[in-house]
Amino acid sequence: MNQLVMQWLDKSRDELDDIYCNADAGTIPSGDTRGTAIVTGSLFSKTLAGIARAFAWQGKLFDLFPPDYQSGVLINKITPFSLTFVVAKVYRDKSWMDGKETIVIDYSKTSFFAKVIRDEIREIEPGVYLGKVWWGKTRVLDFALTRHDTP
Repeated sequence: MNQLVMQWLDKSRDELDDIYCNADAGTIPSGDTRGTAIVTGSLFSKTLAGIARAFAWQGKLFDLFPPDYQSGVLINKITPFSLTFVVAKVYRDKSWMDGKETIVIDYSKTSFFAKVIRDEIREIEPGVYLGKVWWGKTRVLDFALTRHDTP
């Protein structure tokens, strides 16, 4: 696991919010990313992140559209076999958290099961993204994405 992401697992929700709010949107990821669920406020955050990756969610696979590669679609990798399910649109828009530009992962038009979910991500350092998960207008979870070529 990426060292920065490991540090995030020990942070509070407020600390993660500060990191997110102080970052620019960055570059939209392209290709395969590794996901890490971040459960704040738990003594077992590293264990929970490992269990989530092993049995539930491994990350996202991004496919951006030419000519500018500023929007596209993604598919989530789930189950221990990294099967691809749950499609979303990807584009830039204002964050529900602070109104600044962010990268939005929008399931409202692409998934019956996840249509009330919206993810937002910002690139904290090259290839490392901090994300927020919204259920309707309620924030429910934090997560990280790292490109596979990021140490």
